[in-house]
Amino acid sequence: MAKDIIMPALGMAQETGTLIQWLKKPGDAITKGEPLMEIETDKATVEIESPATGILSDITAQAGDVIPVGQRIALILFPGDMNPRPASRTPEPASPPSSESTPQPLTATPVAARLAAEHNLDITKIKPTGGQVRKEDVLAFLKDEGGRLALSEVEMMKDESSSRILASPKARRLAQERGLDLTTIKGTGPDGAILVSNLQSLIRRAEPVEASNSPITNYQLPTSKMWRAMAQRLTQAWTTIPHFYLIREVNASRLVAWREKIQKNSAEKITYTDLLVRLTAAALRKFPRLNASWLNDNIVLNSEINIGLAVAVDDGLLVPVTHHADEMNLSQLATRRVELVKRAQAGKLSLNDLSGGTFTISNLGMYGVDAFNAIVNPPQAAILAVSRIADRVVPVNGQPAVQPMMTLSLSCDHRVVDGARAAQFLQALADLIEEPLQLLN
Repeated sequence: MAKDIIMPALGMAQETGTLIQWLKKPGDAITKGEPLMEIETDKATVEIESPATGILSDITAQAGDVIPVGQRIALILFPGDMNPRPASRTPEPASPPSSESTPQPLTATPVAARLAAEHNLDITKIKPTGGQVRKEDVLAFLKDEGGRLALSEVEMMKDESSSRILASPKARRLAQERGLDLTTIKGTGPDGAILVSNLQSLIRRAEPVEASNSPITNYQLPTSKMWRAMAQRLTQAWTTIPHFYLIREVNASRLVAWREKIQKNSAEKITYTDLLVRLTAAALRKFPRLNASWLNDNIVLNSEINIGLAVAVDDGLLVPVTHHADEMNLSQLATRRVELVKRAQAGKLSLNDLSGGTFTISNLGMYGVDAFNAIVNPPQAAILAVSRIADRVVPVNGQPAVQPMMTLSLSCDHRVVDGARAAQFLQALADLIEEPLQLLN
């Protein structure tokens, strides 16, 4: 039986996704787990892997289409499903249309409709090759009929659709939003690919907006779809989740020593974030209420410990997830972190990379931040904000001494966890930081 390919969801609130491109063509053989398509949601642009091994068929969505979550957009055929019609069979003559039949209205994909409107084309004059008018039909009409577009422009658009103009999905969308011509921009990415950073100087030339009653000239900074979605989610979290905060200062001297010792025997660079993920996962095992979620007015205890790391990218903030963090050693955690950060910055996170998080860590220590409070990432129960390690004068055995100290801030959803449980978790985590050897117990 054929396998449906549907528009997936990266979050519970997601309603639609935009197809950026297919990575395979109809008729191509595809293996389960192989990259199949790129989609964009309000969270990110991600590669979607094939759910099965077979032959790609019956594609009903094209690049640029906005598709409801759960809608079928293609099929994967298995060997038993492929029954081609014999070549010798004589096709049956089509029945003449009934005079009483009602003509079906012509439909078009969003991209085709927008392209036709941009060039003042009557969409009803374009003959579709399938059930609805698509971008390729509009381009063919423009080329065959002369239209209002020069042939060179048509070819440029074809180049764009086939990715001959190398550009990241984010850069391509931003250029389209701002009306920038990618053929005039020199890219600095792999193989000369155009990145978002290559567009920054052009974007800064946005038309000035004069502030009323002020001689100061202000500039309106364009925001991406991801940034707007992030702002919406954080606003919702801030206004609907009853936050409370616990702050704890911990002595990081043994954490520093542990990292230096581990690094000598590790080929992968070990960071303090890796150590904190390891220790946090151990503390969550002891206090599962901090690893819970608030769903449908109920507390759900998560069976897995999947820790998300807040990562800043050009378009906003992403939280890729390390699954089963409590079952991984430091070398595995470091390797996973490097992979996630690299894919996040390249806009290549997969659906799995962004799904299933049960607890989040936000570390701003590398930016010299002494302390901050983070906003809970729903439906999770808590998020840990980590500051820098800095030398401070503190009492040691009743005497003043200079020690490397760090501040932890735990933000909690009061619907899931109370102050006492949160304090016990933070105490356990602080104890592990100040004496990591407790992991061996």
